[in-house]
Amino acid sequence: MFIRPVLKLDQRAWTECHVAAFAFFGGVPARLVPGNLKTGVDKPGLYDPKINRSYAELAAHYGVLVDPARSKKPRDKARIERPMPYIRDSFWRGREFSSLGQMQAEAARWPAEVAGQRSCRPLEGAAPAAVFAAVEKDKPRPLPGEPFVLATWAKAKTGPGIHARVGKVLYSLPWRHIGKTADVRVTATMVQFFTGGQLVKTHPRKDWGKQTDYGDYPPEKIAFHMRTPAWCRRQAAGIGPACEQVIAGLLAGNALYQLRSAQGVIGLAGRCDPSRLEAACAKAITAGDPSYRTIKGILAAGTGRDPAPATAGDGGAAAFLHGPASFANVVPMRPASAITSDQLAPSGQVRS
Repeated sequence: MFIRPVLKLDQRAWTECHVAAFAFFGGVPARLVPGNLKTGVDKPGLYDPKINRSYAELAAHYGVLVDPARSKKPRDKARIERPMPYIRDSFWRGREFSSLGQMQAEAARWPAEVAGQRSCRPLEGAAPAAVFAAVEKDKPRPLPGEPFVLATWAKAKTGPGIHARVGKVLYSLPWRHIGKTADVRVTATMVQFFTGGQLVKTHPRKDWGKQTDYGDYPPEKIAFHMRTPAWCRRQAAGIGPACEQVIAGLLAGNALYQLRSAQGVIGLAGRCDPSRLEAACAKAITAGDPSYRTIKGILAAGTGRDPAPATAGDGGAAAFLHGPASFANVVPMRPASAITSDQLAPSGQVRS
């Protein structure tokens, strides 16, 4: 008899219990008859039951047939149900355990030293351990040479950012699989993604955070993620000393904090002539604000090279000018030297 207490019978605990049971008996039986619980059977059926994927991996590794009990047929697994009252009364009653580890250690000792040595009426008073050693010990097939790798399966959808969530971690997948749902195989050391039965990505397992392979991004996005501070400095040196000074100033403090601004300044060289960007950087330095926003504004206004026009003092208002035709009906005035004193009126006006 083998027992193994667990606090939660999830997929991992279910698989670990089988591995421990095979090790306890020292071999593998030809057939397993589990109930139709979800950790063993996804869809019950009399002729074609659908076995859980993780459970199927275990069966394939050990070479054992999984034959689930029929629904509503308790006699199919009566042998395993019958000892339950004895386990409850002999192992559990009157005992206290401080931890799960202590409970499982005691459960490994109890079958060999207590349950296996008792006098059993169905065996005509013989001890179960003695009968097993004499009759059934050599019947199970030997254990495989390679240990079984415990794995759980899940499903995850690849989002627009090429990442799929598995537990508390975001893992990247190739960009061609955006929007697709992948089958995820999780082991203690790695995470594998399958689409259409094909392995598309493998990552080392993490407990939390984000795992990104920049090679999964589209080609036009890879260059952006490879624009490191060293790359920005090399590009600025090729544009000119003013641009190099701007980039050096942006990356002088916290390089990662200002990296996006430095990438933006270098990116302006792809929208305009590098000489214009160099002139705009020089003007931003002179103005005392060598930032991405200022340099972009200088390029947009086109004031990188030309000096600002001098102000006329009129606030920029348009001049209202008259042409020669506007003065055609104006009577010309005589010069002041041609006017005599007799022609002056008392009021100081000129007499005609």
